[in-house]
Amino acid sequence: MLFEPAGRIELTDEEFRLLSSFIYEHAGLYFDDGSRFLLESRLQNRLKEHHFDSFLKYYHYLLYHQDRVPELNTMIDIVTTNETYFYREKNQLDAFAEEILPELAERNLKTKRLRIWSAGCSTGEEPYTLAILCNETGLFDGKWEVDIIGTDISTRVLQTARKAVYSQSSFRTTEESALKRYFSRTEDGKYALDDSIRNMVHFGHLNLMDEKMMGLIRECDIIMCRNVIIYFDKNAKAKAVNSFFRKLVPGGYLLLGHSESLMNITTVFKLKHLTKVMVYQKPAETAG
Repeated sequence: MLFEPAGRIELTDEEFRLLSSFIYEHAGLYFDDGSRFLLESRLQNRLKEHHFDSFLKYYHYLLYHQDRVPELNTMIDIVTTNETYFYREKNQLDAFAEEILPELAERNLKTKRLRIWSAGCSTGEEPYTLAILCNETGLFDGKWEVDIIGTDISTRVLQTARKAVYSQSSFRTTEESALKRYFSRTEDGKYALDDSIRNMVHFGHLNLMDEKMMGLIRECDIIMCRNVIIYFDKNAKAKAVNSFFRKLVPGGYLLLGHSESLMNITTVFKLKHLTKVMVYQKPAETAG
């Protein structure tokens, strides 16, 4: 007969240290003492699912069990926050569409290639928004190859992203005209994205701390990583940002969330002032 733990299972000081260190080493996610209750609360059901009466047993499962990898993915899904929606942070998107894209269209006129990476794409609203904006500029019609990739450490959110079917909460800042143009209502009242936009975006599972997996990403003109590195400590931030630097073409752009900054993290990017926002740019003279 399987043991069934009763009531709430407490996360001890030592267990918190072990688990938080393990998560940090695997995914770069930093949980300080103030996040202890969050970790304890969100993982309760995983312990009950495996009939564990302590977090130490769960920790050992993550380290040694033959099914540790799928459980690790499930655990990351649970402890990460994936709140997003279409057309998030309008000022930055205006700069993307009205200033950055025209510059890149002119710069890449000979190759007719544009590559954009949404790092930490969650359920897909961000990369699909970028695809819609690329389409609406009219700059990339004809023989242009526009490649937009969305990656996330959570396999669960990527399943939603690939389906491209969303509820009303994903459209809190979406204009009615865009909703009618790019989405169709489903029988259960949700909104399915048009295939013409859906096919512009490809998704992949990626841990930003995994250098081997990062090696699979090709050079990009734009990397958008918004509200992701806020969950990293300084060392993990530096590791991720330096990877972004290597993956950008000279003159390429890095767009972070409005509350995020590279101050005290790195000086390899230059800060560029656009009409409404400031963005980071890899110096054009940089070769590597």
